[in-house]
Amino acid sequence: MALYSRSGRPRPQGGGFELATWYYMRLSGVALFVLALTHFSVQHFLSDPKDQTANWIFAEAWNNVFRRGLDWLMLVFVLSHGFLGMRTVTMDYVKGGKRILVLSVLYLAGAAVFAMGTMVVFTVTLPGS
Repeated sequence: MALYSRSGRPRPQGGGFELATWYYMRLSGVALFVLALTHFSVQHFLSDPKDQTANWIFAEAWNNVFRRGLDWLMLVFVLSHGFLGMRTVTMDYVKGGKRILVLSVLYLAGAAVFAMGTMVVFTVTLPGS
């Protein structure tokens, strides 16, 4: 197998975490494509965009378990895909002790953003309710 390919990052030769990450990046990219199209279809074809205000989102859209679940799934895939992509770039271009620092900050930021996003998706309700 060639060291570099024109179709993207080559599949890792070994197994373990790097190979799992390589497969996950491809599968999560497809999942994001499907989830984004589903989200767009639900927001723009099943609901009238002219009626969509912040109050509508709280009262109608997020009172539906399917929509909250769809939004949370998108959050999970977007964050994991993005942070694993940044991990790959960091592993390629940052060397030595700086790599450990950058990866630590990246993992902490990812965990914090995931926690905040999950709290918003599952706890936000209509103001005054």
